[in-house]
Formats: sequence, C-alpha cells, structure tokens
Amino acid sequence: MNWLRRCGLTFKMNLLILSGVTLVISAILSLSYNITRHLMVERIEENAFSMAQATAYRINALLKAAEKIPAGMALTITKLQPDDKALKSILADRLAQNPELFGIAAAFAPESDEPPLSFYSRYFIRSYDRIKESPINYDYRTHDWYQIPKILDQAIWSEPYYGLSGRTIMTSYSYPFYREKQGHTKFGGIVCVDLSLNWLRNVVSSLKIGETGYAFLITRNGTFVTHPDLSLVMNETIFSVAESRGNPRIREIGRRMIAGEKGFTAFTGMLSAKKYWLAYTPLPANGWSLGVLFPQDELMANIRSLTRIMLGLGIAGFFLIMLVIRLISKNITKPLRALAQSADQIASGNLEATIPIPETRDEVGHLALSFTEMQQSLKDYIKNLTETTAAKERIESELNIASEIQMGILPKISPSPFPNHSEFDLHATIRPAREVGGDLYDFFMLDEQHLCFTVGDVSGKGVPAALFMAITQTMIKAQIKTHSGGVSADTLTQVNNDLNRDNPSMMFVTIFLGILNISTGELEYCSGGHNPPYRLTPAPEARVQELASTDGIALGVMEGFTFSSKRLTLAPGETLFVFTDGVTEAMNRDGELFTESRLEKLLTPLTEQPVTEITDQIMREIDNFSTGIPQTDDITMLVLRYKGKREKGGY
Repeated sequence: MNWLRRCGLTFKMNLLILSGVTLVISAILSLSYNITRHLMVERIEENAFSMAQATAYRINALLKAAEKIPAGMALTITKLQPDDKALKSILADRLAQNPELFGIAAAFAPESDEPPLSFYSRYFIRSYDRIKESPINYDYRTHDWYQIPKILDQAIWSEPYYGLSGRTIMTSYSYPFYREKQGHTKFGGIVCVDLSLNWLRNVVSSLKIGETGYAFLITRNGTFVTHPDLSLVMNETIFSVAESRGNPRIREIGRRMIAGEKGFTAFTGMLSAKKYWLAYTPLPANGWSLGVLFPQDELMANIRSLTRIMLGLGIAGFFLIMLVIRLISKNITKPLRALAQSADQIASGNLEATIPIPETRDEVGHLALSFTEMQQSLKDYIKNLTETTAAKERIESELNIASEIQMGILPKISPSPFPNHSEFDLHATIRPAREVGGDLYDFFMLDEQHLCFTVGDVSGKGVPAALFMAITQTMIKAQIKTHSGGVSADTLTQVNNDLNRDNPSMMFVTIFLGILNISTGELEYCSGGHNPPYRLTPAPEARVQELASTDGIALGVMEGFTFSSKRLTLAPGETLFVFTDGVTEAMNRDGELFTESRLEKLLTPLTEQPVTEITDQIMREIDNFSTGIPQTDDITMLVLRYKGKREKGGY
C-alpha cells in the first residue's frame, strides 16, 4: 500500500469512488441475478410439479381403469360361477371392449392340493387386432402373478417384463376371487389382465422440456421402465447407475422415489454430466415413480442474457462516472496543489512563504485561511517550544542531579561496606520507579559492637518523596545516637513526633529499624508499619519465617504514638531479608501480584547463598514475572547475614 500513499489526490478520488461504484454495480447485478434466479427456480419448480403430477395422474387414471376390469370379472365369477363356455365369452368380450389391454386370464385354484391336480384356466390375448385364446400350459400356481396376490390376499401390479414376443414390455394386474362352499369362503383363483407399456412409454417420452430435458419412469425396485437411453430400460436400476457412476446423490434420490416421496432437487443427468432440476412424484396405483428433468442451462439462458445486458449498461455507466469524477477532481485539486506547494515550503522551514487564497469561500477557501492561521501559529509555537525545551532540559538536568545526590546519600555497598568486620555480611539494592524515588535504606556502626540498619518506603514518588526520605534518614541517624545503646523504639517515637509537627504535605513513611549486636547475634528491632522482614535459617532446617510484628504505624501519620520493639538472637549463618512493598506488589500482564507467598518460595532455596546472590536472584525473578509491564513502585532489598564472632581458626 506504499504506492497508494505516493499517488495524487485525483488518482485516489478516482480509485475510491470508482471502487465504490464497482461494488454497488456488482452488488446490484448479483442481487438482481440471485432474486431473478430464485423466482425462476420457484416458477420452474411449480411448473415441474404441475407437469409431473399431471402426467402421473394421466398414467394413474389409465392404470386405475385397468384395475376395474379384473375386479369386475372376479365379482362376476364369484356371483355367477359361469361354465366354461360363458367364461370364455366373458373374457373375450372384456378384452375386446378394452383395447388398452393385451391379454386377460382367469386361473382357478385346484379343487384339491392332492394329485391328480385339476388345473383350469382360460387366457385370451390380442394378436393383430384379433382376439384369440392362448392356453396356459404350465403350473401357474408357482408363478408370481398367481402366488403373490393369493398369499397377500390383495390385488397387485407385477414388475414389468417382456411379453411372449420378447419385444413388448408388459405389466400384469392380478386380482384374487373367492367361492362360497358349504358356508365357507375359499380362495377360488386369480383374474389377471396384461397391459402393454408401449402407450406408457409414449406418454413419458412425449414430455419434452427444452432441447435436452426428458422424463423417465422406474418401478418399486428402481428398474427403468422408460428412459431416452434404451440400454437402461429393463436392464438397469437407478441404483446400479448410481453405483457405476460412483454418485451417491443418484442413489439417495432413488431411495426417495421408490419410497413414494415427491420432491424437487438439483440433479446430474444420467446420460451426461449436464446439470438439471429433477421433479419426481409417485404413481399411487402401482407404486412406480415418475421423474422429469429440466435442463438448467437452457431454462436459465434468459437470465444470463439479461445479466449480460445489465453488465454492459453497468460498464458504460462506470466509464461515464469516471469521466465526471475526473473533471470534478481537477477543479478541486488545482487550488489544493497550490496549497500543497506552499505547505512544502513551510515544512522546509520557510515560515514566510506566501499562501495563495482562492476567491471562492468553499472548503478549499476555508482550508487556505486555516493554512494562514497555521503559519502564524507555527511561528508562535516554535518560539514557545524553544523556551519550553530549554526549561525542560534544565528540569531534566536537575532531576539527574537529584538522582545522583539521592544515590550518593545511601551508604556504599561496594566492594564491602564494612571490610574490618567479618562477623556479618550485608548487601542492599534499590531500584527507583522514576528518576528519584521514595525508598530508603541505611546502615552504620553505632559503636564497635552494634550495627544499625534501616529500610523505609515513603508515600508518593518523585522529588517530594526523595526529600521526605532524606529528612527521615537524617532524623533517624541523629536521634538513634542520642539514646544509650541505640534503643530503636525510642528513636522511632521521637522521629514520628518530629515529622508530625511540620508535615503540611501529609506524607508518611513506613520504616524498619534494626540494631544487631555483632558479637552475640542479638537483634533489637522496631517496625513502623513496614512489611515484616524474613528470617532465613540455613540447612538442615532451610526455613523462611516472618519476624513477629511490633504493631507500629507509619511515621508521620499520628503524633504521640509510642512504638515498641522486640528482640531475638540470630544464630551464626542465619540471614535477615528486609524489603519494601515494591517487591511483593510487582504486577504481571494478567494483573497478578508477585505476593509474599511467591517470595517465600523463592527465598527457601537461597538460605545459604551469598547475600549478593539473594538480592540478584530475587530481582531477576521480579523482572521475569513483570516482563512488559513498566515498574510502578520503588524496589528496595537489604540482606544481612550474621556469621558470629570470629574465633581463632574460625567462628
């Protein structure tokens, strides 16, 4: 997209507007095509069902008419029980009166199932417009046209078959009749009519839809009775065609058709891969199903033609709009180009460049006036910016100096804070959240036997907190030396009162003050609302535990509060870990805090590590925990390990 940024406004206007026009025209064409196609498909579906059902009703009517003939014959035989001569006359007359029939038969059940069997049947057929009798010279009891209606006790249509000539496809309708004998109803036989399907093939093949549309008829088993491809008729089923073509869609439609369902769906032809719509409906008389295929490309040709016309009109409109936009954009961009040239001069530093003001008072005219005002504002801004930058540089310089002073106030820890004392190791570190911070630590020897150390956290940040920290640090150092033995509680009590007397900014500081007898390991400590330090006991205990609270409050909160202290004795090798809340309240990306529990787990394996390694390892863990999150609070840690009074050759 970098090339687009370098293009002129005229080109961008043409590109954006014409892109929008193209999208609108495309949307209109697409919507029009889809709506028209949807309406066309609905109309085709209505017509398809109408055509398929009309044809099915026509075929069904002929089949129903044929069904009445054996039903009437069965009633006649049952009621009149005609003799042989009368029966032959009745059969011949019925065949002559119904030219759609090929043959008619009456087959009687033997009087007894015990041999010798008495078969009696009469069968008349139509041959070259003549009615003649054709004897049934086989045991008809084993044939489907006789056996199935007898067993099912109902009339049935047979599956299609080739007639005596082997060229005519036929189907038979068998109707059972019964006789009254000694007060009992007994199966009497079957009346059967044979129907040539040539007329049915003519009816189905007469359904022509476009140039390539066609219809087909299948039986209850899916066998093709009629189809334009004669190789399928009586040789294939719709399921064998689906299997040979590997098309499960044809198989699914075949299942629906033989199940007596009706429907309308997209379909791939069986003669080719041509796309069709298929309407299918059952023949209620015999359970066969009729399918009518409508060629999609032929029926949708008008829609495609209309779409091409609309597309041509859209393209013509596109170029007309492009010409109009080009003329308009030139009139707009000409004064803009002049303004752009003036703006380039101003951007290069020539604030005295002449800005052309057009005579019109449209948006371009307002833009030119705004450029003039901007030119003057730039002059004023640069003047003010020069002054502000100089002031900011002075402030930054002063903050850097303040940071150096603050760090200079803190006692030095490198290379060793007390090289003449081997009774303890001590290390402290501080990381301010800003240039200057409000945390503090301090340590110094009260005398040859007592080490005093403090860690504090002032409310707030920046220069005010740093100043308050320095004041507090100075007061503690001054007060603790006035008390015999350096009593920590009395020191904090006095410093708290002094801070409260003159504290207009209402700042306060949490403080931990400890005094260690480096000979005995006895520790006196007092806490002013500060986080409880941890006592680290080395192996085999490897224990980390908080120091007991002295219930003190932060210094500067309330005047007259009396602090108290507690005492404990550190064993050689035990370590004191003092810290500010910047450690435990460090936050990660999910808003989780570092917490005291995480700190305790990290300190447990560090009980015997060097004091510098303890602070370094904890600081690394904090950095890993809060990766990507800016530091919001000062972080201070002080680690003091008591080693015991050194004896000759050891401790």
